[in-house]
Amino acid sequence: MEQQRILLYIALAFTLYLIWQAWQEDYGPRPAPSQAAPAAQGTDSGAAKSQPAAAAPDLPQAPGSLPTAKTESPAASAEAGTIRVSTDVLDLELSLRGGDFVHADLPTYPVSVDEPDKPVRLFDNGERVYVAQTGLLAVAADPKAAVEAAPSHHARFQAERRTYTLADGREALEVPLVWTGPDGVKVTKTYVFHRGSFLVEVRYRIENPGDQPWRAFAYQQLRHSALPDSGTSKYFGIHTFTGAAYYDGSYRKVSFPDMEEEPLKVTVEGGWVAMLRHYFFSAFVGDPQLEYTVYTRVVRDPARGPQYIIGMSAPPVTVAPGGTLELATRLWVGPKLQKELAAIAPGLELVTDYGIFTVISKPLFWLLDKIHSLIGNWGWSIVLLTLLIKLAFYKLSEASYRSMARMRAVQPRLAALKERYGDDKQRLNQALMELYKTEKINPLGGCLPILVQIPVFIGLYWMLLETVELRQAPFILWIRDLSSPDPYYVLPLLMGVTMFVQQRLNPAPPDPIQAKIMMILPFVFTVFFAFFPAGLVLYWLVNNLLSILQQWWITRRIEAQAAKA
Repeated sequence: MEQQRILLYIALAFTLYLIWQAWQEDYGPRPAPSQAAPAAQGTDSGAAKSQPAAAAPDLPQAPGSLPTAKTESPAASAEAGTIRVSTDVLDLELSLRGGDFVHADLPTYPVSVDEPDKPVRLFDNGERVYVAQTGLLAVAADPKAAVEAAPSHHARFQAERRTYTLADGREALEVPLVWTGPDGVKVTKTYVFHRGSFLVEVRYRIENPGDQPWRAFAYQQLRHSALPDSGTSKYFGIHTFTGAAYYDGSYRKVSFPDMEEEPLKVTVEGGWVAMLRHYFFSAFVGDPQLEYTVYTRVVRDPARGPQYIIGMSAPPVTVAPGGTLELATRLWVGPKLQKELAAIAPGLELVTDYGIFTVISKPLFWLLDKIHSLIGNWGWSIVLLTLLIKLAFYKLSEASYRSMARMRAVQPRLAALKERYGDDKQRLNQALMELYKTEKINPLGGCLPILVQIPVFIGLYWMLLETVELRQAPFILWIRDLSSPDPYYVLPLLMGVTMFVQQRLNPAPPDPIQAKIMMILPFVFTVFFAFFPAGLVLYWLVNNLLSILQQWWITRRIEAQAAKA
């Protein structure tokens, strides 16, 4: 019948959409990389347009000057030596060259449930580069003097120890690095780590013992190697964004191909810059009282290819002769924890990016999180969330199931009309419309629950895909990770059974071809759902069970009323 045909079209359209999306990511056109200088020259595409070839490509542009320096690969950090820093949630290495963050492991976030002792690695200085760099750059007419007079991320620092560990009973750990300039200026860069926190403070104490003012500006930047799949990482057939982002009052993403095409240079108040990966990210957070220049660079490393930089530079500051000045910035190194990020800086929680489905996914997660705070299990929270969604649309579903129950009751009369009018489609449709009007049947009523469920389904899909709180969340028995497919396919099989039962409760289509296709759909969706996150299949399974219960009850009442009549 008409509603079954529309239901079929909706299901096929949804399936084709997902197949097309996966095909686009695998075989669709890729942005062509822009022409750049040869890698051996160590220049970047943006610098070629905006500054002389002698300028250092991985340093921000100083106000009124263009600094020059020897451009060094992050590999030089290893030669300078490193400092090991361990807290309860972070295991890091800092390079004595510039104080770069060159390694960062997250001990509380294992790579998988099958490898609980192998932590997720965020920063790395191996074959794939992902590091965080901070520094000061002097304001001087001579570019060489500008670099040498202040500790950029190329400067060599000194440290008292090579290992720092947050001791039991201590809430904070300080790691100081010291640099002394040729004019006697002393800069102490201190990293402050807090127990249970992924937020690191970077503090500068600048002492100027000379007889001349010392002027410089602070900058911080994130540096990431190119990806083999053009700036995305694949997850369940969908590609999640890996690239840069910044905040200027609005959340803005900058892909690596965007950096290739044109360097970014914008002014923001406060704000932040970030480098995003799936579930995890790093971000430098600015002082809300200051105005920063957000910039991007593309640096060519002869050994490891292009590296993409996003950074922010602060306004220049002056340290008077004999004076002292303190500066600070903050760096997040860890998971996309929405509640914690919202308290750190405006818009930082938006790195959990639901895309166009934010309007659905964000309220769903808010409600799911509230339920979880009471229950303590994400799987049972999804079950209760499904029940609440079902209750919210109860009246809509009730009207739909009533219409379908009446449709089921008049099946013999529909068959008689088809036999009477044969191939005369026009007269058959007129007779059907008269019958629907007489029996108060809405032929489109059966499609309404599906139309409501599809956006909720997609919103929940993206919530499970992007929300780190649900990563490796256990449910019961064999379900140890709701964000991954059911390893034994139990939930998809149960879902297919419930879908088949639902179809048996619906009126059969009069068209034999439609009827066969509708019978095949449960098997098709079972295979399809076998590759979806277990949490999503759990939602659909519970929704089907509740729908079966509601539909059976309404159909039973309608048939009982018809029998009495």
